[in-house]
Amino acid sequence: MKFLIINPFGIGDVLFTTPVIRALKQQHPDSFIGYWSNLRVKPILESNPQINKVFALSRGDLKKIYQESFFKGLWSALKLTREIKKEHFDICLDFSLDHRYSLLAKIIGIRKRVGFNYKGRGRFLTGCVDLDGYQDKHVVEYYAELLKLLNIPVDDKNLFLTVLLNDELKAKNMLAAAGIQETDCVIGVFPGAGGSWGKDAAIKHWPASKFAQVANKLINKFGAKVVILGDESERKIAEVIVHGMANKPIDLTGKTGLKILPAVIKNCNLLITNDGGPMHLAAALGVKSVSVFGPVSELVYGPYPSSSEHVVLKWDMDCRPCYKNFKLPVCDKDKECLRQVSVDAVFEAAERLLS
Repeated sequence: MKFLIINPFGIGDVLFTTPVIRALKQQHPDSFIGYWSNLRVKPILESNPQINKVFALSRGDLKKIYQESFFKGLWSALKLTREIKKEHFDICLDFSLDHRYSLLAKIIGIRKRVGFNYKGRGRFLTGCVDLDGYQDKHVVEYYAELLKLLNIPVDDKNLFLTVLLNDELKAKNMLAAAGIQETDCVIGVFPGAGGSWGKDAAIKHWPASKFAQVANKLINKFGAKVVILGDESERKIAEVIVHGMANKPIDLTGKTGLKILPAVIKNCNLLITNDGGPMHLAAALGVKSVSVFGPVSELVYGPYPSSSEHVVLKWDMDCRPCYKNFKLPVCDKDKECLRQVSVDAVFEAAERLLS
């Protein structure tokens, strides 16, 4: 049996499919599993021993290539289609919420296609679950529900992530070069929100100055080594934190990439972050976390499964959460739901987890 998983979204959404992959392998131990993703998340999929092949080129990736060169885009699309077709998949599980993925699956001959019928976009699926949006339970639960169409139970819904030995060695060397020893208390701080939200990511950012204050207090209390993490686009946020700290942190912004980031997080005693992909990396790796949520529902997108080792802090308002059914309204309250989460609240949560 050959399965193709389709999920073109970010780190969290990809990790949310790992219980599905585990269930497929438990039911069909000798199955071949392919995964069609975006380019950015390729490293965390390639490290997964349960996945046989990764096709890393989403519609969004292709759009960027087409903007550079029409012919390069056309060639990339044809090459991708040919590579997927030659595997002769029996079943595809389409998490994309976009009918164009299941249309291509149909064209290349995948006879059984299951997914979500969101806004009538399930017309090329052979089996579907009707969906208005993710709102009353965690996305992991929605994803697991899809396997009911294949009569496959999902008994273990914990997220799964493997860190390759070579990547772990690189992370340890990187931290050692920065002066971190094996016995140190290491606190990762991820003040961005990952790349999935692009230009809208700032709507999920707890103020950088508050991250700096919490980090200072944790260094004073625990003698911790604080490591600032993020991609190159988040450098300005990191600079605010570094300049706002009396005890200077180790700034690895833009230096890890997604291949090494999980290995660095695995070496942390705690991760303090906004709502975003790194929070889910921590959950999958069993690393304690404190996360600050604003417009997004922690019930739907929070650390999974919920645990006392993953503390979510939020400030409830009548308008929160305002991100619903994949839509984000313009905030007329200047992100008050985020600003009202205090430095003391985050520090005390971190203190409890480290004590």
